[in-house]
Amino acid sequence: MDENVTLSFEVFWEWLITHPNCILRAGTPEAAIFDDDDLHWHFATAAEDGTPVVQVLRGKRLMGELLLVPDQVSYVQGSAVEEEGEFLFELISETEAERFPAYFFVLAHGYEGEGSFTPSRVH
Repeated sequence: MDENVTLSFEVFWEWLITHPNCILRAGTPEAAIFDDDDLHWHFATAAEDGTPVVQVLRGKRLMGELLLVPDQVSYVQGSAVEEEGEFLFELISETEAERFPAYFFVLAHGYEGEGSFTPSRVH
């Protein structure tokens, strides 16, 4: 596992959707969604325009939702944070004038690389 990694949005998204039980929190600079024992993370794609969607559900009730705009993400920067067992993935939006994290995901582990997921694996 690499503690500091830079990924494309597409690679990160494909990896993230195989790790829903590893997400501790996610959000934007303005708001965050926190994980809890009775919540689960769900990934979808909006039918109208293909927008990636991250939802947090309690049973069948929607508790929070994050709509991602991949065209605004230049790359994903992953790194270990001060809290042991937490790894931050910032989805960076970059223009000529500024660079800022448009979205973030904190997971219980870092990026494990391609081919690290097996369907029988439990996180």
